[in-house]
Amino acid sequence: MPFKPVPQKFNAKINALTIGTGDKTVTLGGESVFPFYSFDAPIEHRPSIGAEISDLGIDSSLPGVAEYYSGCSTLPEMAKRASEMPGADFLAISLDGAHPDNGDRSVEDTAALVKEIAAVVDCPLVIEGSRSVEKDAKLFEKIAEALDGRNVLFLSAREENYKSVSAAAAMAYSQKIGAESAVDINLAKQLNVLISQMGVKTESVAMNLGSAAAGYGFEYVATTFDRVKSAALAQNDNMLQMPIITPVASEVWTVKESIAAEEDFPEWGPAEERGVNMEIATAAASLAAGSNAVILRHPQSVAAISKLIVELI
Repeated sequence: MPFKPVPQKFNAKINALTIGTGDKTVTLGGESVFPFYSFDAPIEHRPSIGAEISDLGIDSSLPGVAEYYSGCSTLPEMAKRASEMPGADFLAISLDGAHPDNGDRSVEDTAALVKEIAAVVDCPLVIEGSRSVEKDAKLFEKIAEALDGRNVLFLSAREENYKSVSAAAAMAYSQKIGAESAVDINLAKQLNVLISQMGVKTESVAMNLGSAAAGYGFEYVATTFDRVKSAALAQNDNMLQMPIITPVASEVWTVKESIAAEEDFPEWGPAEERGVNMEIATAAASLAAGSNAVILRHPQSVAAISKLIVELI
């Protein structure tokens, strides 16, 4: 008996969110099908990849990363090299050095540094912040002003600081923001509602639903992504129709399998190779579950995931 495919067609669709300006823009979302279901309906905007750099400079513990950025003596030079990474669509800047426990660089100095970086790249920008809720609210306000007109995506607006981030980034300077929750569909929807009630357009919001490295409870992440996409498309829930962006690198390069020395676990093989494999596996799983963009650190990971996306779309 011949197989007759029955397309799943939805009247709803994921919001299309564009970052960047001019000819160098990236659009997240816009699809009306489940992830990679291009056989049901065309997917206009393929999933995107961000190349992540830290304001702390090159991670010399990863030879492959250090080799890629060889010759870069300043952060703007490093950012320029990252923006040219084969397979990358945008640049993600992690402001680790601004965290109070990790250097505590001032808001003014951090904003000036990001402005220097932005001046040498023309690709879309995503600002990941310092992972300090209180500090990020101040950082995002200053950086949103410094990058006025660049149409930047700021990660992330959380329950504790969404008012400040929304007002400063999205409303005052028309930047885009990412609503960050902790792998919970109800918390994600609640935060989206709160942000929209402030007057921020839903088309200016992406969702950072949270994540985990593959093998670290990722099945719960996958089911949350799936529930969000199902509610957005099948139930036409406009408070869950924001595109999803997932910072994979920050999850992967902190787990034991990625950082444990080979001499401690010789049977595991080279640490960097393990980390790359973990980053690729986590990114692929995130995209298959419903993420519209992933943020990666290693050039090999970016190349592999870029090839995967091309093959599947």
